Amino acid sequence: MNTALPEHTPVSQRALHEAAGRGLRLLAADPRCRSAFTAPGSLLQDLLSPAAHRYVLAADRDAFLDHLGVLRAKSYRIAVEFVGEEAADPAEVERVVGEYLAVLAHEPVPEQLGFDLSNVGLALSRELCAANTARITSAAAARGSEVVLSMERAPAVDDVLGTYRELAADHANLGVTLQAYLHRTEADLDAVPVAGRRIRLVKGAFVAPPEVALGRGPALDARYLRLAAALVDRGARLSLATQDPAVLEAAARSGLLDRVEEIEMLHGVRPELLRSYRESGHACRIYATYGENWWLHLLHRLAEHPPMVLTALADIAERGQAEGRTVGAGY
Repeated sequence: MNTALPEHTPVSQRALHEAAGRGLRLLAADPRCRSAFTAPGSLLQDLLSPAAHRYVLAADRDAFLDHLGVLRAKSYRIAVEFVGEEAADPAEVERVVGEYLAVLAHEPVPEQLGFDLSNVGLALSRELCAANTARITSAAAARGSEVVLSMERAPAVDDVLGTYRELAADHANLGVTLQAYLHRTEADLDAVPVAGRRIRLVKGAFVAPPEVALGRGPALDARYLRLAAALVDRGARLSLATQDPAVLEAAARSGLLDRVEEIEMLHGVRPELLRSYRESGHACRIYATYGENWWLHLLHRLAEHPPMVLTALADIAERGQAEGRTVGAGY
């Protein structure tokens, strides 16, 4: 797919943002960038850390859990993720699982957890991944919490949905994320448990070819709203997970917004927009993250709203102020 913008062609603001978002997602997936980020003494990590503080609440668990109280006090629901990706070392996988078990031991207990299966063993084996997911989900059930599996790149979708389907029968507190941009998703609604389940509907954050997925634009917006309505009709407890004001406005006009269980947005992305919906009486959830492996998370958050790249540059320029930013600012 050619994403170039012709030099002399007038470009709408939306088209420019969509092209910028594609560029950010390509950088996020570039193995050279990811290797540079994880290298010891990484210059890339040091330079970009002030920008990451806007989206990642803390590097360590204790500070993160303390920060959640500020958001709860403003009547937001919370989902928790320990950021990371594609853990291929058994010790690292066990460390990730241990993080989630430790979070669940905290008071007050987070009401929802989310994670990538690739971070809890999928890179090693499907069986290990399923066993670790069951461990976390069982511990969450004992504490009255839910687990909503995150979605991954298109080649991993069968593994994610298969693991969800296998575990759902024994874990009523297990839900899943679905990506509207994938052409397959409408058919997937018939293949996985939906009724009574927490389903997060997102547009889709990863780069995928046109034969696999729609690009950002009106066609994807329409599909997102169509899938949302279908999920509600099937009895899903739907989280409308989007930062797109046009989509939310369309959902409000159609009455769909009054039928979903909640609006969810990623921490740091358009907080004023989420606040406006909370103040108008809608249940709102903040998807909050912590940890140090935030390269993919940062680039995908900027891709959700590319004008935030300017904010990121300002955060880098004002390093001290950015790192000392007040938790909950804008919410």
